[in-house]
Amino acid sequence: TGKELIARALHEHSKRSGQLLATTGQLPASLIESELFGHIKGSFTGATSDKAGYFEAAHGGTLFLDEIGDLPMSVQVKLLRVIQEREVVRIGESKPRKIDTRLVAATNVDLEAAVAAQRFREDLLYRLNVITLVLPPLRERGEDVIELGRRFLEKASREAAREGMSFGDDALEVLRKHRWPGNVRELEHACQSLAYLAENDVVSAADVEAAIA
Repeated sequence: TGKELIARALHEHSKRSGQLLATTGQLPASLIESELFGHIKGSFTGATSDKAGYFEAAHGGTLFLDEIGDLPMSVQVKLLRVIQEREVVRIGESKPRKIDTRLVAATNVDLEAAVAAQRFREDLLYRLNVITLVLPPLRERGEDVIELGRRFLEKASREAAREGMSFGDDALEVLRKHRWPGNVRELEHACQSLAYLAENDVVSAADVEAAIA
């Protein structure tokens, strides 16, 4: 639906400097903990050097945690403490490190239902639920499809050494009407295909239909 694009826009249009980081939400629990909070050398097998976690790396900036609803309960406990205390403790270390990191979290899980099913901590939900943005699926955001499509095509055509490509009016209509089951990622991939496969620099309806077929 464009969750990472929204997080990046919030970051880039704010007064905060620093790096925007993202997590996939698909890592083993032990690796998630190390990536988020960091570790010190020798704290576990394979920890050959000290490593700052994402929270430390994003100090002064924005940390984007995608699919937060899938975090293991053990990691949720530690995340809650980081948010409450604004400090992080690396694995294998007892000394807390102060952080100033804005957290943007996203999920496709109904967190209230997850709380009821005891899969997500209620106190963590309250801590996260400061400002909530609900992103409808791309098919319900016709003008977003057009703007994102133009942006993706501009980027893809530049990478394909065909800078200056654009959509014809008939192609824009196809973009609006398509259901986009794969949401923003499907749209981006379609534009990448168009940058290489469209015969002309003005993309036609037939070009788009072939790219999304």
